[in-house]
Amino acid sequence: MRNCCCLFAAWFGLIIFVVAVANAADSLPITSDVDLQPLAAQVKRVVQALEISGSPLDKSRRESLQQACSTVDQAAGVREIQTLLDPLCLAEVEINPEGRVKAVAGPAPKRLAQQGWRVFLIKVDNHSGAEAVLHIASPNAAPVERVSGGSPVPKSSINQSDIADRWLDVKSFDGQPMNKSLSGLKVEYRIVELFSRDAGKREAKLEFDAGQGTQDLGFRSEINVLFDCAPAVTIKLHVLDTDGQPTIGKFVFRDDRGRVYPLRSRRAAPDFFFHDQIYRHDGETIDLPPGKYQVAYTRGPEYRVLQRQIVVPDSATGVEESFRLERWIKMSDFGWYSGDHHIHAAGCSHYESPTAGVTPQDMLRQVEGEDLDVGCVLSWGPCWYVQKQYFSGQVSKLSTRDNLMRYDVEVSGFPSSHCGHVCLLRLTQEDYPGTTRIEQWPSWDLPVLQWGKQQGAVVGFAHSGWELESKAKEPLSYEMPRFDGIGANEYIVDVTQNAVDFISIGDTPPLWELPIWYHTLNCGFTTRIGGETDFPCIYDDRVGMGRSYVKIPRGKPLTFDDWVHGVRDGRSYCSDGMSHLFDFSVNGLGVGEPGDGGRPSFLAAKPGQKLSVKLRVAAMLDENPRDEIRSRPLDQKPYWSIERARVGGSRQVPVELVVNGAAVDRKLVDADGQIQNVAFDFTPMMSSWIAVRVFPSSHTNPIFVEVDGKPIRASRRSAAWCLAAVDVCWKAKMLQIRPAERTAAAAAYEKARAAYRARLAESFNDG
Repeated sequence: MRNCCCLFAAWFGLIIFVVAVANAADSLPITSDVDLQPLAAQVKRVVQALEISGSPLDKSRRESLQQACSTVDQAAGVREIQTLLDPLCLAEVEINPEGRVKAVAGPAPKRLAQQGWRVFLIKVDNHSGAEAVLHIASPNAAPVERVSGGSPVPKSSINQSDIADRWLDVKSFDGQPMNKSLSGLKVEYRIVELFSRDAGKREAKLEFDAGQGTQDLGFRSEINVLFDCAPAVTIKLHVLDTDGQPTIGKFVFRDDRGRVYPLRSRRAAPDFFFHDQIYRHDGETIDLPPGKYQVAYTRGPEYRVLQRQIVVPDSATGVEESFRLERWIKMSDFGWYSGDHHIHAAGCSHYESPTAGVTPQDMLRQVEGEDLDVGCVLSWGPCWYVQKQYFSGQVSKLSTRDNLMRYDVEVSGFPSSHCGHVCLLRLTQEDYPGTTRIEQWPSWDLPVLQWGKQQGAVVGFAHSGWELESKAKEPLSYEMPRFDGIGANEYIVDVTQNAVDFISIGDTPPLWELPIWYHTLNCGFTTRIGGETDFPCIYDDRVGMGRSYVKIPRGKPLTFDDWVHGVRDGRSYCSDGMSHLFDFSVNGLGVGEPGDGGRPSFLAAKPGQKLSVKLRVAAMLDENPRDEIRSRPLDQKPYWSIERARVGGSRQVPVELVVNGAAVDRKLVDADGQIQNVAFDFTPMMSSWIAVRVFPSSHTNPIFVEVDGKPIRASRRSAAWCLAAVDVCWKAKMLQIRPAERTAAAAAYEKARAAYRARLAESFNDG
């Protein structure tokens, strides 16, 4: 028994000795059997890479390395290189002749900086001559997935319980001038960069391998390192609007290597990991390590993007920076208020817990930060049972005077989704009658839309272009799409049942969105358009990339009801925020205003009567063209962008007069931020709808001109297209509609066919 105890004690002492060596090495062993020339070449690349990384060697060490690399005494040169670089090594990694990897801690000081990067060397003793990629990972970093044959890539989410321990980020520097893979040389040096989210003492485990299955036995390819993380500098931000009043700003902080701060993978709400930017109110703070930073600051698209450099001193307290924003236009001063009717607080790019999402406070910051007057946060399938708790049937109590937020519903991830996703705005009840689970909702759209309208909601189709693809070069296309997806598919039926207030544009390709709308307008239906982003699913860049600007009657405060009724009535235009088509009128009747018979936007005209079309236009383009955007096909993001409207290399964009879907006139305006008056004259030969667009950046809603009291029947070709589309849609949707509901659906589809047949017989024969 005593012998066993002694043996155990000996083994225990050996283990303690090994652990002590592995975690507290004062120096690393010198490897002598190495050729100087290739080692010197690799070391020169390391020196260059350290300069690029912002962590250059001190002058004395750099000069000594140069001498060691050029000495004629090869053995002395090899020894001196290792003597100079080993003290900078966080770890030594040995790959044995069988390709197994083990690691020991190196002598480099274990110091990191909160919210900052620190650079270390890794010494590789490569006894196998391996030429694989040396992978460096940590369970304390964001979790990764190894793609086939390649480097690890971040996972999209982590468990909430893991966040406290995920304080580290690890990044190998293997870009130029470094080689991505090991050279096969017996000794070489690699560079690793470590980022700390936290301050204070933090332990990290670092794991090394040269490909799957190369880890040594007994966890010897891992080391545990206790780091001392120096606290970052807290900077108080003063953010002032153009008028000098405190506001919120959008900021992107980058160091001299272009790295974004705070590190995206280490962010938590209200800062989102899929953004470069953060949003900060006046008086709020950001933590940065000492150094120089280039700061881009702005707000929404009505603001200019400004740049400046700041220097963060090595100081613990009292650091402040002031930023004054600059507008190029303020549309609310003219009575036009922006909104995005389709944003989400969960799902898609969101967040540590995609099925739960973030809070209303986090979403209001997004709305404020992008200068949206109205933000509609829609609960949908993946997050339904968590996010619906924020629905109240009213504007959120968190809303401010200038930024209203309301929770409503997108019917997405529900049984009817195959017919097209729909947005239900201004609901009083969010659960379909008789249901407690998503699976119990109807399996086609019409009952859902009708239920919404019965309670006074404003309803319409989301991301309209999906599965309505067109290869045409103009928005009035006669190609027949598949109607087999989640865009404005069943719209072709529901519009004939007076069940749709709007279809959405701005977040799918414009040549896919507009044709179905144009065709139904040509048949005399009066559905309006609304601008949306579908944040963060189609676009996670920011909210409000597609937006509606609604005219609020002069003298009235902004209310959600007035705004959403403006979407319903077409008292609005849609825009990417970089061009504005406002105060659009025909013969004095403003878009969305009560006209003939009290109907919004309806103008009575006499045969041969000349119409005077007026509007004000403002647009903003950079002086230098952005070819990386305008050279892309229209079915590649960003789908709607004023850059695509630029005329040649100029700073002009065309304002087009659109009648019955065709551009009949156009005028060029300077996109320099100045407001310009634009006028057209047009004499319709028949009842017509009239709109104005800057394609593809902005589009007004139509004004409906009825000549001699006759309804709009502008195109027999459009009516025939719509009639055929009903059949295509039915074939695509029929089998996905529940058998118990299929009879009612078939009747609605037949009613739509009858409506189009009647209008086909009444329509102008355009061939």
